[in-house]
Amino acid sequence: MIVIENILISDEVAEKQFVCDLNKCKGGCCEEGDAGAPLDEDELEIVLEMYEKVKPYLTETAIAEIEKKGKYVYSKEFGWVTPTLDNDKEICVYGVREENGIIKCAFEQAYTDGVINWKKPISCHLFPIIAKKGKHGDYNRVNYEPREKLCNPACSLGKKLEVPVYEFLKEPLIRKYGSEFYKALDKAAKFQPQKISK
Repeated sequence: MIVIENILISDEVAEKQFVCDLNKCKGGCCEEGDAGAPLDEDELEIVLEMYEKVKPYLTETAIAEIEKKGKYVYSKEFGWVTPTLDNDKEICVYGVREENGIIKCAFEQAYTDGVINWKKPISCHLFPIIAKKGKHGDYNRVNYEPREKLCNPACSLGKKLEVPVYEFLKEPLIRKYGSEFYKALDKAAKFQPQKISK
């Protein structure tokens, strides 16, 4: 385990390799799961603010679902999450399946187009890293939790390109914890290079 201030990082974040392979997974993390994307408390207001700007990117079905459920919902197990279609077992309402089958995030597309200045929920940006507050005490746990089948192509591509998980997720890690945290993580990860899995 790597410890940086009050953040506990699983060794796998530094040791494992991962590079998303959208052509193979089709963005399945936007629909595979027990609930929508987890939202931080400070992201709730952002979702409300951004909604009208991302609405043109959404499907009519998604818009109807949002009007029925709300722009976010509360899950007893996961806290605040984005709504999903079909009884919380389907695609995130902010996900849009393109003709090639790949699911794109409406927030991210609007961000790419320069319409909004917020990329997407940090939980989505960090995946397959899961960051949670510790159950006891003021600390955070940062774990590597890829989906067993869905993420196999990404694990294979990561090994082929020799890209550690934390390097692939440099942008969201800095977004979440800051550049000084990332520098410390990079230094700690490279301190024992023989542990990097091939």
